Amino acid sequence: MSEILEAPIQEVPVQQEQNRREKNKTATREAIAQAAVDLLRAKGLGGFTVENVADAAGISRRTFFNYFPSAEAAIVSSTESFLDLAIEKFRERPLDEPILDAAQNALIALADPMHLATIAEVYSLTGQHDVVGRLQLEIWNDCTDKIIDAAKPRFGADTDELYVRALVGSVISCGKAAMEVWFARHGATIDETSLRELRTLIIQAIKHLGEGFARPEPQPHN
Repeated sequence: MSEILEAPIQEVPVQQEQNRREKNKTATREAIAQAAVDLLRAKGLGGFTVENVADAAGISRRTFFNYFPSAEAAIVSSTESFLDLAIEKFRERPLDEPILDAAQNALIALADPMHLATIAEVYSLTGQHDVVGRLQLEIWNDCTDKIIDAAKPRFGADTDELYVRALVGSVISCGKAAMEVWFARHGATIDETSLRELRTLIIQAIKHLGEGFARPEPQPHN
């Protein structure tokens, strides 16, 4: 009987150790990303090296490359983290909720200054950089596949693949369009007013999609 009871007792520390390691990895990744953004803010893109990021994060150069292939990749990881969190919120929405409502509500849950400030700042400080632009595009494309996977439980097995991909791709495009319009209006200005407008633009973009892009009524001039 004692031998039968020993196995579960031994499994607990192993699981705890695995959880601890994952938390440490996540913390290290976040520390590297934050260090990269801090240096971006202080010195501008191209004004620092991987070694600078590693030193600021309190890690070795070798450890840095265990997490990111370049300083640019560390910078844009804030976008990836934001989108991953948005997908997580999307998965938490009721399965019987219309998909566009679920997408909008997931974004509303994240569209506050705390979540938007970093991603908006990175976008404003790197928007004209080719390398970072390509990395951002890769992240958005990868997000499309992740959302398709998250959306599948909401559709029947016989749902047309084209319908799903076109719908999800449209949602992603709405998010990107909101960022582009926001950047054109505000540039590097990151404050409560500009972030509030970014939140509004994201919500409006999804609303336009849900309404079939019916032409909005012109706003009266004062």
